[in-house]
Amino acid sequence: MTVTPAALESLPLLVAFPFESVYVRSIIAVSLYVSLLAVLASTVVSVPVALVVGFTDFPGRRFATSVINTGMGFPSVVVGLAVLFLVSNQGPLGGLGLVFTKEAMIASQFVLATPAITGISLAAVTSVDRSVRDAAYSLGGTRLDVALVTVKEARYGIATAVLAGFGRAISEVGSVLIVGGNIAGADGVSKTRTLTTAIQLEARQGRYETAMVLGAVLIVIVLLVNAVVVRLGDGGRFR
Repeated sequence: MTVTPAALESLPLLVAFPFESVYVRSIIAVSLYVSLLAVLASTVVSVPVALVVGFTDFPGRRFATSVINTGMGFPSVVVGLAVLFLVSNQGPLGGLGLVFTKEAMIASQFVLATPAITGISLAAVTSVDRSVRDAAYSLGGTRLDVALVTVKEARYGIATAVLAGFGRAISEVGSVLIVGGNIAGADGVSKTRTLTTAIQLEARQGRYETAMVLGAVLIVIVLLVNAVVVRLGDGGRFR
């Protein structure tokens, strides 16, 4: 499949397309809603888990670390199938009616993002010099105080972890396609269609201009989130 010269020449005319198209705006909204909530929930879970695994000696600690590292490369379609089974009519959560919903997509992206955020955060917090924690203890700090000091010192690594989790979540195709169904309503508003699944659909149907615009929007979103997270990791100072 090739992109024609005519399609390339029309690209400048499509710059305003994301702002004018209800279809594209709704896809962007669904993508951001699903991915940001999934990554936020994952971060809330992952950072405390990384602190516990990193600084607590308990039976099975090495096994827990292995599970986290293995989860970072878990196949997304397997995650999608597992979540679909859980929310299907025959599954344990079938009564909640979550099949082909944004909530199921959030659950799928949460499962995919959590190992990445946990693994990278674990590496970040364990790299903090022990003297920093010892100083916090010597000043009368509680376990929570020491944890907060550690997180502050490891904030750059944790920011990288969040970015990695967001990148995996928002770029995901297989699992969200399985649990979300890539559904758009008759009114042209996306219900469970994300940027990645829409790009796949548009490209398969030969609408390369729209697919390229959606791809450009996806890249811009990732860059903007990257900038925000990096600045937050730098103490929120924008220069």
